[in-house]
Amino acid sequence: MFRTSLRQFSRSTKLLAEYKRKENPSYNELAARIDPIVRTGETIEVKRARLMYQSRKRGILESDLLLSRFAKKYLHKLTYEELDEYDKLLDEPDWDIYYWATQNYDVTPLPEQWKNSKILKMLQEDAQNPGKEILRMPDLH
Repeated sequence: MFRTSLRQFSRSTKLLAEYKRKENPSYNELAARIDPIVRTGETIEVKRARLMYQSRKRGILESDLLLSRFAKKYLHKLTYEELDEYDKLLDEPDWDIYYWATQNYDVTPLPEQWKNSKILKMLQEDAQNPGKEILRMPDLH
């Protein structure tokens, strides 16, 4: 038994030593972006429904909470062009959206394309929670 443990420890140590080798690129070198799906002929009702779903099902709870509340509050009021802008914002990585919404630009700097965004400004104002209400996910219906 001791021999098996020692062998496993040696293998783990070897894997750890090889972790930072040149042939093992860091996360930044592996970063890849998948192009968003191009949608044509989408009605405004279908677009709103899709954006509502995409706002709620992000994969990161913090982003889910901010975006789903924002979507519930504003999507029914937005024009088709504003919905397009929100759609493009949702194509960004979750943590970037979260840090931009909370105006934490030290972690993730705000790109030039989003500096004058009406939708991002609305999201930032909503994220400040001026009413100091307890934030919860909105109902699904």
